[in-house]
Amino acid sequence: MKEGIHPKEYRLVVFKDVSNDFSFITRSCVPTKETVEWEDGNEYPLFKVEISNTSHPYFTGKMKLIDTAGRVDKFMNRYKKHQSRAQKKSNEG
Repeated sequence: MKEGIHPKEYRLVVFKDVSNDFSFITRSCVPTKETVEWEDGNEYPLFKVEISNTSHPYFTGKMKLIDTAGRVDKFMNRYKKHQSRAQKKSNEG
């Protein structure tokens, strides 16, 4: 490995998924401001994440359904206005 490019401050850090309160501990050099007491009774730096493998749709198999019908309806309503104007112009000319 190349000398001098890797951080030297690796330590145990608790990562907490705020969407489902799942926590795990691993070595990291991420900067933290908070601490938390872990299951072993020791206090470790805490880093909050919005999504992890326990809440990500790819890993859980629970995909969110996108409201495509609502999008299509909105588009058709806007297109009707444009289409009605175009028809009026063609009828006049």
